[in-house]
Amino acid sequence: MNWYVVRAVSGQENKIKNYIETEISRLGLEDFVEQVLVPTENVVQIRNGKKVSKERVYFSGYIMVKANLTGEVPHVIRSINGVIGFLGEVKGGDPVPLRKAEVNRMLGKVDELALQDDNVMIPFTIGETIKVVDGPFNGFNGTIENINEEKRKVEVMVKIFGRKTPLELSFMQVEKV
Repeated sequence: MNWYVVRAVSGQENKIKNYIETEISRLGLEDFVEQVLVPTENVVQIRNGKKVSKERVYFSGYIMVKANLTGEVPHVIRSINGVIGFLGEVKGGDPVPLRKAEVNRMLGKVDELALQDDNVMIPFTIGETIKVVDGPFNGFNGTIENINEEKRKVEVMVKIFGRKTPLELSFMQVEKV
């Protein structure tokens, strides 16, 4: 069994993955296809002031398939709706399997992304001008004086009634101007 990359219509990777799995089991080819994988990562977004964790496709338009591509299997996968073809194949030729190093790197990245579910990058630097988007000081602009990575907070100097006032706000309460 080798890993192959199937090119698919971008944005429909999970739907096409389900089509592939359904078609393989319908035709009884489970012995030839071991695993179908869509590499995804968890992304934290802020919507209406709330943290929302969303799963995003890491390699858009690509599905990884661990299979033994003999006989009808490549033809079955290619004929599935939404599948463009195999990555690296010459027109009319056989699909090219991924090298072991590429597979380890990609699968390692998938595992790494699964582990770091709440690891949001620190998007701010000291001295940067930001806008408060949540809380009682919503709408105020200020400059970042300090960043506390452990607490995931920033210390911001905001001008209120002509006087500079320090505020400690969460990363989620501020955005770049």
